[in-house]
Amino acid sequence: MATPLARRSVLAFTSSLFVFGTIGSNIGPALVDERPELVLLLSSRNRNLFGSVPYIDLLPYVLIGYFRVLTAAIALYFCGRFFGEKAVRWLEGQAGEPPRIYVWLERAVDKMGVWAVIIFPGSNVVCLLVGHRGMKPRTFLVFVSIGIAIKLWILRVFGRILEDEIRAFLDFIDRYQWWIVIALFALSLVQGQFRRGPNRPE
Repeated sequence: MATPLARRSVLAFTSSLFVFGTIGSNIGPALVDERPELVLLLSSRNRNLFGSVPYIDLLPYVLIGYFRVLTAAIALYFCGRFFGEKAVRWLEGQAGEPPRIYVWLERAVDKMGVWAVIIFPGSNVVCLLVGHRGMKPRTFLVFVSIGIAIKLWILRVFGRILEDEIRAFLDFIDRYQWWIVIALFALSLVQGQFRRGPNRPE
């Protein structure tokens, strides 16, 4: 049974990751070509991992990407383990009414078990659910690590194949990059206000 301190620490750490992740996702279009390491430290979402490929060496790409995704996965796993159904309902509440994707992922976790962790290693929902369902920490760590390694390899390969297209796209938006960043932060703020409805889980 987790102590109150452990529960509070996990909750605070996960909340911090969400904040940093939002910042990293929003500044990604402006800085991923200039400061890819910083962007990936803040947020190793697929679009940042993919967009950073032409601008970052393999070693920092693997190390930063792997540990950033793993850190978030572990934090969410323990949120699911410590807070159970409340954590799952909270995450669903981030999108208002639970969309079909959440229902589909819940079914996938129930049917596929560890395979869902391998296929969706960066999924917040999957990590929460397997923690809630009681998957052993060691089992989760092994299979989520495999899933992250596969994910990074796929994004790196396709990023190399489409390197010219990535560079061209980022060059195209370069003139308006900070307007895009401002718009993304504004969108995040609006979405956050909508999520503060009366039906939001505690």
